[in-house]
Amino acid sequence: MSDVKNLPMINEVNKREPRKVKVLQFGEGNFLRAFVDWIINSMNKADVFDGGVVLVQPMPFGRVKELNEADDLYTLYLQGLQDGKAVRTHEVIKCVQDALNPFEEWDKYLEYAVSDDLEFVISNTTEAGIAFDPNDTDFSKCPQSYPGKLLALLKARYEAKKPGLFIIPCELIDHNGETLKKVLVQLAKHNNMPADFINWVENENRYYNTLVDRIVPGYPRNDAEAFQLDLGYQDNNMVVGEIFHLWCIDAQSVEDKEVAKKNLALLKSKFPCDKAGLNVLFVESIVPYKQRKVKILNGSHTTLVPVSYQSGIDTVRETIEDPQLGAWVKDFIFNEVIPTIDIPHDQMVAYSNSVLERYMNPYVRHELMSIALNSCSKYKERVLPTVLQYIERKNALPKHALFSLAALMLFYRGQRTITGQPIALNDDPKFIEMFKELWAAHDGSKEATRKLVVSVLGLKEHWGKDLNEVAGVTDFVTEALDLMDNMPMRDAIKKLF
Repeated sequence: MSDVKNLPMINEVNKREPRKVKVLQFGEGNFLRAFVDWIINSMNKADVFDGGVVLVQPMPFGRVKELNEADDLYTLYLQGLQDGKAVRTHEVIKCVQDALNPFEEWDKYLEYAVSDDLEFVISNTTEAGIAFDPNDTDFSKCPQSYPGKLLALLKARYEAKKPGLFIIPCELIDHNGETLKKVLVQLAKHNNMPADFINWVENENRYYNTLVDRIVPGYPRNDAEAFQLDLGYQDNNMVVGEIFHLWCIDAQSVEDKEVAKKNLALLKSKFPCDKAGLNVLFVESIVPYKQRKVKILNGSHTTLVPVSYQSGIDTVRETIEDPQLGAWVKDFIFNEVIPTIDIPHDQMVAYSNSVLERYMNPYVRHELMSIALNSCSKYKERVLPTVLQYIERKNALPKHALFSLAALMLFYRGQRTITGQPIALNDDPKFIEMFKELWAAHDGSKEATRKLVVSVLGLKEHWGKDLNEVAGVTDFVTEALDLMDNMPMRDAIKKLF
């Protein structure tokens, strides 16, 4: 076998496609390179967009040096199930024109700010990135925060009398575009910037809220050598992602609905992802789509973990492949979650099927215990809204969701019932200690089980209400927990379903 070190570098075999820099991107990490830059590359290939990207490193450390050494070229592998078949594809991303570190190249950064070609700002600086930093007061050098860097860019652009930009954050926070806009205005006022400039920041730039969805494991450490030998070149910046992708974008950062519609239509015409056959949705509001992702993708994860783990299963894929548990999870999604989300039924079914296909990805081993982190809070955020909305709409109990809550209580006893081995619980210590005390006082009787259930459902500060007051919930959860405490989990499922 050849040695990877003897192979040429990626930029000796491939050439960057020269294009005008239309997109300034804050973030050079795995996700944006496997998601946004792939989307831009795809639009370029489809001849519906002709634009290049400059990557801006948000922190003093990052990948800019390594990317520049490769002429900003890198290989993207997409792998997963497609139409039921395992698929792995790869391509070289050629749309990135430059990558810079603003902490070392501040003047170069500001040159891009005043470019006539620049139209879009895209970012992913982590959930903590969009935050007000009162220490950002000196704009003659690179500010620490992302809003500080962006405000400096906008200030330079305003002073050069250039038009405003389309600003599209991808950070995973609610109302990310609206929040970024507010932080920019707050920072500008904090620095006593002119009122005309602040008005320009607010009204001459367009801000969009987004929801992004693609699993990106990152650099393929275990497969890197084999991949490079297969490619015939060295690539230290290659990245791996799943085939599925979704980007929802709305323009609700402005209160005027007509202006929001115009802003959205303008973005769609300037950034026509849909014309390249990409799963990018320009929608009136991303809220129902976020609910869909949280309730179905995240919610089914949280729901299946304690049930599957106590049934002797260790991964998501094994759960879906298991005849009993796979059917159980599908019943939860299609019969309990979908009725609580106000999106057309055919879209919900298509999305749910895509989620199940993602769970079957043969290239990803998704351990249940990695999902089990902070399960008490996850159940509240991801599953409880489905429980309450289902009861309100159907006047019936969502039995799969409540069975999972009972299984969660059993899980927090800290013992895997099928093997007797201890479970490494990872949650807020107050929950771990509470369950430890509740199970220590449990004598195995149904009365004791009910007492435990009443205590957990009665955590008003945690759940937002006393769940014992919801008709039928206490009785069902008690019955479910009593069954699974006295028989194997699989038998309890058979008994109740």
